[in-house]
Amino acid sequence: ADLEPTEGSESAHRRSSTRLTRASLRLSQSSQAASVFSSGRRVTRSQQGASNTTAKKYPLRQSRSSGSDTEVNGESDLKQAEQDETPPRTPTGNAPSSESDIEVSSPSNDLEDERLAKELSLKEAAAHDLSHRPKRRRFHESYNFNMKCPTPGCNSLGHLTGRHERHFSISGCPLYHNLSADECKGKASTREKQSEERTLSHRQDENRHSTRSQAPTERQLRYKEKVTDLRRKRNSGLNKEQKDKYMEHRQSHGTSREPLLENITSDYDLELFRKAQARASDDLEKLRLAGQVSEGSNMIKTIVFGRYELDTWYHSPYPEEYARLGRLYMCEFCLKYMKSQTILRRHMAKCVWKHPPGDEIYRKGNISVFEVDGKKNKIYCQNLCLLAKLFLDHKTLYYDVEPFLFYVMTEADNTGCHLVGYFSKEKNSFLNYNVSCILTMPQYMRQGYGKMLIDFSYLLSKVEEKVGSPERPLSDLGLISYRSYWKEVLLRYLNNFQGKEISIKEISQETAVNPVDIVSTLQSLQMLKYWKGKHLVLKRQDLIDDWKAKETKRGNSKTIDPTALKWTPPKGT
Repeated sequence: ADLEPTEGSESAHRRSSTRLTRASLRLSQSSQAASVFSSGRRVTRSQQGASNTTAKKYPLRQSRSSGSDTEVNGESDLKQAEQDETPPRTPTGNAPSSESDIEVSSPSNDLEDERLAKELSLKEAAAHDLSHRPKRRRFHESYNFNMKCPTPGCNSLGHLTGRHERHFSISGCPLYHNLSADECKGKASTREKQSEERTLSHRQDENRHSTRSQAPTERQLRYKEKVTDLRRKRNSGLNKEQKDKYMEHRQSHGTSREPLLENITSDYDLELFRKAQARASDDLEKLRLAGQVSEGSNMIKTIVFGRYELDTWYHSPYPEEYARLGRLYMCEFCLKYMKSQTILRRHMAKCVWKHPPGDEIYRKGNISVFEVDGKKNKIYCQNLCLLAKLFLDHKTLYYDVEPFLFYVMTEADNTGCHLVGYFSKEKNSFLNYNVSCILTMPQYMRQGYGKMLIDFSYLLSKVEEKVGSPERPLSDLGLISYRSYWKEVLLRYLNNFQGKEISIKEISQETAVNPVDIVSTLQSLQMLKYWKGKHLVLKRQDLIDDWKAKETKRGNSKTIDPTALKWTPPKGT
């Protein structure tokens, strides 16, 4: 009865010492690890869970000590208490249960304990040394390793932002920007420090009252003076050695590398430009990992359109599953786009379209023009806009086609009416634009079809009794075509004009050309002069003679006949 509290406290102490976690095992090096393993009490989480769920009983083992019966009873009580907590480590249930057992243990048990302690030390060393394990791949490193950077001589290692291990685009290539991967990492760490300093300074300024007429702080004034000094120290120009270095770099690398930018501007402005580059590259990388962009591989290179294979000029927002193919197959009548030649062949066997939908409002010879309402034929007009974006840079309308009318010009033969070009027009234009978007297909360019489309748009304006003008901005080819058309209109009008005084307003009313466009064309032809307080229009006979010669040589095959138009202006929307 007197020994019970002592034995109970000792059993509680031993039980607490046997519940060793992995962290305590790592901290114990030599003596503690040996004592823990010699006691034979490795308590695992699974064993604790098992002991908590089901309390198993194991046969008691006779003590090897030569002490009194009281000691034996105490050891048996300890064994019973510990057995209720956890099962023994060995299958036979012969694990030592007290210090007396350890003292009289046999040499074989000592060798076994030493072997277990050595295994523990090896496991701990292996846990700290992870060089043999494969490196865990992060999310931003989960690339397709078959891809390569398009920059010549680049091994795709490093990134301009300094945050990624690899890159596969020019925007993130350190070599293209004349840097190395280590330099990019150094610049990234510098930018992070500057960002932390800026955040800290902003927190300090938060205590100030946020009024609109707040005066700048001393820190802001010092920074402004520092930037002014840095920009003042900029070199005025490049010396001969620097120019030779830049020219040599450009001749050796061409457009495959970024030009050298040092000494072109101040160091402060150059660093701002580098930060903007890194931020843009990081944003592109996030979009690429999210699957929204695939730089260099999401542009359709060619399209198969009827009997032609056309190289595209610009990116068009086709669905991703079609855009990443690189080549699209299109039906030239319904403009449906497909993935393969087989699908196109099967579609052509079933397609019943031989001309655009809508009303045929003009026909002369094999040339026809169809008026297509974007509200009634929405899918066709959307496909037409997507096709046009492949060859137009400034086009932004793709899917909202309902407020527009599309006038599609075709050339007919025994197989159907083939698409030549089109122009779109707002149903209700506040600024009297008669053209919103105009396109001639590449296979029909430089054959006079563009001027026919422009002339047809002004013919519609004449029928509506309005003065029209194309919507700005015009593409490069569109601007050239319109200037050439306005020149021919003015020269034709001046050739037929017999009076002595001419009015810009009268020209505009007869030709339906906007007065602003007429004045700009006269200025470009050097036919508008200011003399003695009056504006004079010069009738240059040399330009008129050149125009007559070209008209005679061209003939009347590619002109619009107003009598062939059968059209009534639409009312409302």
